[in-house]
Amino acid sequence: MRTLIIASASPFARKARIALLEKGVAFEVEVDNPWSPAARALVHNPLGKIPVLLTEDDGAILDSRLIVEYVEAKWPLPALLPPDARNRIATRQIEVLADGVCEAVVLIVLERARLPQLQSRDWIMRQFAKVEAGVAEVERRLVPGPCYNGLGFGLADIALGCMLGYLDLRMPEFAWRERAPGLDRLFTTLSQRESFRATRPAAQTIASLA
Repeated sequence: MRTLIIASASPFARKARIALLEKGVAFEVEVDNPWSPAARALVHNPLGKIPVLLTEDDGAILDSRLIVEYVEAKWPLPALLPPDARNRIATRQIEVLADGVCEAVVLIVLERARLPQLQSRDWIMRQFAKVEAGVAEVERRLVPGPCYNGLGFGLADIALGCMLGYLDLRMPEFAWRERAPGLDRLFTTLSQRESFRATRPAAQTIASLA
């Protein structure tokens, strides 16, 4: 049986989970704490990052982007990426932007977990600017309709849905719905899918960092 090691809040782990669910691939979930010295992810990934997909035939597959690539190659249908190179790259561009926003949010969360006297407001604002710019750009590129780019449900929708859910969880003060009404409509539609309902993120405690 395949096992996906995740953190319950992680948008990257959620992306991998949704890809597997949409493909109908059987797997088990193991919730880990990547910030713990005893993290199970460290056994399989020297970087200690999640998600990690453990497979019987192909060993440990690291990183959400590689996991999606693996799943797409192993179980081609239903396709999450367009067959032609141009649209495939365009879809991947949206994934990169969505992941970049999530990475900036993670850095804000970690900075806020430091002792108050050690926190850098300049660092937080630098990451916040990335969140603003990333959300504005994917809103600008949005094609109106039930799916993000008019090509049918796929990786762009998954990556953006995970990004928006993570913003709700970790940065509710950002009020992205007011900034991106098109993404708000898309998120409402995506949230009705079973794969999204089954993978709603939940916060995990991060101990104060020195």
